Amino acid sequence: MRLLRRAVSVVALLALVLIAAFTGVYLWQQPILLTGTGYAAHNSCAVTEVAGREDPATDLPENPLVPYLDVQGAGDPTTATLLGQLAHQRAWFTEGFGCTLADERPDLPEATSIEAGSNPFTDAPAPDVDPAIDAAIAAAFGDDLPEAERAALGTRAVVVVKDGELVGERYADGFDATTPQLGWSMTKSVTSLLTGVLVEQGVVALDEDGLRPEWTDERADITVEDLLRQTSGLEWDETYDLGTPITRMLYLEPDMGDYVASLPLEHDPGTVQEYSSGNTTLLCDILAERTGLGADLPRRALLAPLGLSSAVIEADASGTPVCSSYMWATPRDWAAVGQFALQDGVWNGERMLPEGWMAQSLTPTEAAETDDPGNAMSWRTNPLPDGSLRWPELPEDTFYASGHDGQKVIVVPSEGLVVVRMGFTPEADHTPSEVRLVDEVIDALG
Repeated sequence: MRLLRRAVSVVALLALVLIAAFTGVYLWQQPILLTGTGYAAHNSCAVTEVAGREDPATDLPENPLVPYLDVQGAGDPTTATLLGQLAHQRAWFTEGFGCTLADERPDLPEATSIEAGSNPFTDAPAPDVDPAIDAAIAAAFGDDLPEAERAALGTRAVVVVKDGELVGERYADGFDATTPQLGWSMTKSVTSLLTGVLVEQGVVALDEDGLRPEWTDERADITVEDLLRQTSGLEWDETYDLGTPITRMLYLEPDMGDYVASLPLEHDPGTVQEYSSGNTTLLCDILAERTGLGADLPRRALLAPLGLSSAVIEADASGTPVCSSYMWATPRDWAAVGQFALQDGVWNGERMLPEGWMAQSLTPTEAAETDDPGNAMSWRTNPLPDGSLRWPELPEDTFYASGHDGQKVIVVPSEGLVVVRMGFTPEADHTPSEVRLVDEVIDALG
C-alpha cells in the first residue's frame, strides 16, 4: 500500500510538472499563437462578409498552425482557436467598416453611404472583345502555363483602362466584377491620395510635425511627409511572420495607432527609409482624430467623392482606419483609384488634390539608406535612385501601387493607361507576368 501511495504521488507530481510546463510554454508562445488565430478569424470574417465569398480557407497562406485552426461563424462574430480551445480570437463585422478583431463588438460610427454615380467604371458594359488585349490578359492568367504553375500564379482579376475607357477585363472562377478584393498595401497609396485631399482642404500640411502629444522627445520631429515616405525612423520589422511588429499590430493590438506611436526611434526622422505599415496606420490614426471622423474618414473624404461604392477600409477596435493594409474594393474600383492618380486628383471636373500632388508623390525620397528603392510618397516609381529603370520594358513614367500576394494598380501616364492585377500569389513570382501584361497591352493598343 505504501508503494502504491508513493507511485500515485510520483504520477501526480509528474502530471503537475507537465501541466505547469504546458502552461508556461503556452503563456510564452501565446502572442505568437494569437497572431495565427487572429489572421484566421479576420480572414474568414472579411472574405465571407466583405467579399461575399464562401471559401475563406483559400486565402490562408501555408502556416504550421493552419492544420490546428478551428474557425466558427462568419462575421457575427467569427471566432478562431487552436484545437477549439486555445488562443481565442474574435472578429466582428460592421457594415461599411468590414471586420475588426476585438473581444466585444466595436463601437464604430455610422458609415457614410457611397453612391456609384460619380464612378464611370462601376456600371460600364463589359468591353468589346479585342483579341490582342485578351491574349495579353490570358497570359497574365497563366493560360499558357502548366496547371500547377497556373494555380501558383493565382491571378483572380485583370482590368485594363485606356484613356478613361474600360477596354479589357477578366475574372477567375468564383470572382466577377462585383467581388471586392483585398488590396493589402495598395491601401498605402490610397492613403497618400486621402492625405492629399486633406492637404487641399487645409486640414493638414506635409511639413507638419509635433503629431502626437506624448512625443516630447525627437519623435516630435516626425512629419506627415515622413510617415508617407516611410522615413519616420520609428523602430519596425515588416516581416510577415508570427510575432513581428506588423503581425502584432494587425492581430494583437486593439489600438494600432497607439501601439505604433509607442515605439522608439531607431533612426533620426527623415534620414532612413524603412518600409513600415506602422507609419501609414499611425498617419490615419492622426488624421482620423484631427478631422473628428474616426473610422469614417476615408469614406467621407475620398471613397464617397470618387464613387467607390464597393470600397471598405476596415477599422481596428479603437476606430482607427487600418490604412496600411485593409482596403477591399472591386477591381473596377481599384482601376478608378489609378485613374484618379493619373488625372492628378481631378474627378468629374473637380480638383480634389493640390495641383501637382502626384508629381510630388512620385518624386524620389531622399534618404541615406533605403530598403525599398523607388518608393516615393507611398507610390512606387519605375525610375530607381541610381537612374536605372525597375522595369526597362515599360515607359519611364510608369508608377504603381503594390500589395501583398500580388496586388497591383499600374499607371502609365504617357499611354493613358491603368492596369489592375489582383490575385493570391504567396509563393510564385508574379511580377514578370504583370510587366508582360502591361507591355503587351501597350503593344496591342498601339
